[in-house]
Amino acid sequence: MKSSLEDTLVAAIRTIPDYPKPGILFRDITTLLGNARAFRRAIDELVHPYAGQKIDKIAGIEARGFILGGAVAHQLSAGFVPIRKKGKLPFETVRVAYSLEYGLDEMEMHKDGVSPGEKVILVDDLIATGGTAEAAVKLLRQIGADILAACFVIDLPDLGGRAKLEALGVPVRTLIGFEGH
Repeated sequence: MKSSLEDTLVAAIRTIPDYPKPGILFRDITTLLGNARAFRRAIDELVHPYAGQKIDKIAGIEARGFILGGAVAHQLSAGFVPIRKKGKLPFETVRVAYSLEYGLDEMEMHKDGVSPGEKVILVDDLIATGGTAEAAVKLLRQIGADILAACFVIDLPDLGGRAKLEALGVPVRTLIGFEGH
């Protein structure tokens, strides 16, 4: 039997079949974000293991990671750093290329977003294949961040993203898992 937390979160997440292409079950968290109780529970659970620790920054991956990461940063009294697609930030940036299903993409952050040695938690809505999160970890480490953990509301364990991050020495925290994708 699922826990009350899992029940609350699963019930608040809309699943859209065949999006963005046939065979994919898209896990849409906009319904969770619009449900005050579920959103609060998700943020409280993401924050809980780190409450009372000295966390310097929360790094959120565009775009849903901005929403979740901003709320987590607020709760932990930490700064927030956006990690964005190439060309979206106005100041000097550092950049990393990463593989997508069909080709390459790049993500970047402001060069002064994190100082060497700062304790950082990476936040996004979902971990699937882990390519984007892995690139974000590499980007943060390029600047010298001490990545304490990567946190996600949803894990799609069949796709192996968690293992990629753990292989990099980054502990992964997820709130719920969905089999299949």
